[in-house]
Amino acid sequence: MDFEYNDKVKNLVQQVRDFMDEYIYPNEQLFHDQVKAEPWVTPPIMEELKAKAKEKGLWNFFLPKSYGEYSPGLTTLEYAPLAEEMGKVMWASEVFNCAAPDTGNMEVLAKYGNEQQKKQWLEPLLNGEIRSAFAMTEPEVASSDATNIETRIERDGDDYVINGKKFYISGACRKSCEIMIVMGKTDPDNSNRYVQQSQILVPTNTPGVKITRPMTVFGYDDAPEGHAEVIFENVRVPAENIILGEGRGFEIAQGRLGPGRIHHCMRSIGAAQRALEMMAKRANERVVFGRPMIKQQSVREDIARSACQIEQARLMTLKAAQKMDEAGNKAAKDLIAMIKIVAPNMALDVIDRAIQIHGAVGVSQDTFLAHMFAGQRTLRLADGPDQVHMMQLGRDIAKRFETAES
Repeated sequence: MDFEYNDKVKNLVQQVRDFMDEYIYPNEQLFHDQVKAEPWVTPPIMEELKAKAKEKGLWNFFLPKSYGEYSPGLTTLEYAPLAEEMGKVMWASEVFNCAAPDTGNMEVLAKYGNEQQKKQWLEPLLNGEIRSAFAMTEPEVASSDATNIETRIERDGDDYVINGKKFYISGACRKSCEIMIVMGKTDPDNSNRYVQQSQILVPTNTPGVKITRPMTVFGYDDAPEGHAEVIFENVRVPAENIILGEGRGFEIAQGRLGPGRIHHCMRSIGAAQRALEMMAKRANERVVFGRPMIKQQSVREDIARSACQIEQARLMTLKAAQKMDEAGNKAAKDLIAMIKIVAPNMALDVIDRAIQIHGAVGVSQDTFLAHMFAGQRTLRLADGPDQVHMMQLGRDIAKRFETAES
C-alpha cells in the first residue's frame, strides 16, 4: 500500500487548508449568527464562500474520476485528505460543493440518471445552484433494512403517485432544497424483496409534499440543513422521473451508500484531529492546581491515546479508499463496514476527551465540540447502525471459515 500523494494532491490539500484558515475558521461565528437570524435559508456567508471556492477551482472534489466529464479527476484515495480538512468544520464541505446528501444524489444521477435527469437536476447540483435530499428513512419501520420501507410508488398512466411518511430527511428543511430522491415500493408483492423498491425524483414544490417539522439531534436543529419529517400525500410526478427503472431502487441505494459512508469517515477523522489539536492547546495553556494541565499524567495519556486512535482510523480509511479505487466498491465492502464502525466511535472518544479537558466550556456553544459530538453520535446510526454493519461483517468473515462438517 502506498499512501504517498502526488504533487497535485499535496497542492490541493494545501489550498484547502489555506482556504479554511483564511475564510472558514474566521467566519464560524458569523455563519451561526446568520443561520440563527433565518434558520432555513442558506446564509449569505455560505454563498459568498462558495463563490470564492468555485473561482479558485476548489469544487466537486468528491466525484471519482471514473464518472468522466463530471469529475475533477480525483480518486477516492486522493479525496480523503481533502475531506478530512473539510471535516474540521461541520458546514465546510458545502463551501466546496462536497456536502451530503448532495454528494450521494449527484453520484446517483451521474451513474444512473438519464440525460434529461442529468440536465435538469445534476447540472444545477454540480454548479451549487440548488440543494437536494434523499428520502428513505421512515418512522414506522426499521429502515436499517431498506426492504422494510412502506412508502408506495404506484404507476397511474403517465405518472407515478407516491404516498408515505419519511423522517430525518437531511436537507429537506432548507428552502433551496428543490429535489428529493424518494425510495419506495413499486412492487411490494414481488417474491424477491430486493426488487420491490424503486427510486424516483420528486421536486419539493410538488403538490402533496408536506415538510411537517424539523427533527432535532440531541436538541440541535442543524439549520440550515435540517432533518425533516416529510409526508407524501398523493404526490404525482411524471413517469420519466423514475431512476434507472422499476425494481432498481435497492441496487441504486447500495451503489450510493458505499462512497457516502467512507466520506463520512474521512470527515470524522478531520473532526477528531481538530479536537485533538484543541485538546493539546488547552492542556498547554490551562493552569490547574498551580501548574500547566499538560503536566498531569492522565492528560498526557488522553492526548497520546487520541493520536493513536486517529492514526489507526486514518490508515484504515485510506486502505478502504484504495481498495475502492482498485477493485470497486463491492470488493471493498468489508473495509467500508469496518471503518464505518470504527471512525465515528473513535471521533466520539477523542471529542469526549477534548470536552473533559476543556471543562464546562467544552459543553457550551463557545467551542465546536458539543455540536460535533452530537453529529458524530448520529453517524453511528446514519447510513446503517453499527449493529447492522457488525452483523453483516461478522457473518461474511465467519462464512470464509465455514467447513463442510459445520
